[in-house]
Amino acid sequence: MRKWRSRFLERRLDGLVDEPRPGRPATISVDQVEQIIVDTLESTSANATHWSRASMAKKSGLSKSAVGRIWKAFELKPHLKGGFTLSTGPLFIEKVYDIVGLYLRPPESAVVLCVDEKSQVQVLQRSQPALPMMPGTPERRAHDYLRHGTTSLFAALNVADGTVISSIHRRHRAVEFKKFLVKIDKTVPAEPDLHVICDNYTTPKHPTIQTWLAKHPRFHMHFTRTYSSWLNQVERLFAEVTRELLQRSDHRSVQALEKDLRDWVRAWK
Repeated sequence: MRKWRSRFLERRLDGLVDEPRPGRPATISVDQVEQIIVDTLESTSANATHWSRASMAKKSGLSKSAVGRIWKAFELKPHLKGGFTLSTGPLFIEKVYDIVGLYLRPPESAVVLCVDEKSQVQVLQRSQPALPMMPGTPERRAHDYLRHGTTSLFAALNVADGTVISSIHRRHRAVEFKKFLVKIDKTVPAEPDLHVICDNYTTPKHPTIQTWLAKHPRFHMHFTRTYSSWLNQVERLFAEVTRELLQRSDHRSVQALEKDLRDWVRAWK
């Protein structure tokens, strides 16, 4: 503290400024950094779809490590890509408000269910047993497999408490979807209305389903728009069953896979 007071008395405010520090001066100018950022964001490498450190270094005259440091500082990752899909539905905004409104303010004395099917779940038998995990080595599984058929998981996720009503069917036609609606109707007590959020595909709109719904007025259907299945919260359930069970599945029969699916859903509840 005495040092800074002395410097202030001698040089006033100029005495509070840091003195020049030892070390090599910067060799990359601000203009060079700006040019790399602009080139990265607004152009592409010749004969390539994106920049690499080598191609940007060649264009800018800087080293590859310098380019890498600049990209890291500005969180630029030209080697990565993401994806997106815009819904083409004419009532997209209205449907989003409708479904999000059900999540945030569900109707009183009603149950909100997110319903969908995970169809064509493959029964895969790995060609060789898995090699177990060891320190420094992850578990390894054979990339080739035998197929033993498919099955489909129907699920209805209760938005309020996270419980799941599920059924497993070998096929996923309107007949199976109707059976699942009947199961929902029997499982949920008869008093509350049911607001069912479904993806916008053909099965729920089949004449068989429409006839059944007309006879069960407590079912109120809400359809997501095209390319908007992310609005349906049951997709999170399917993502979890894929990550926890299906990605590393090794089954010899459809029955074995279906048993594991039932056990997984039971544990979820």
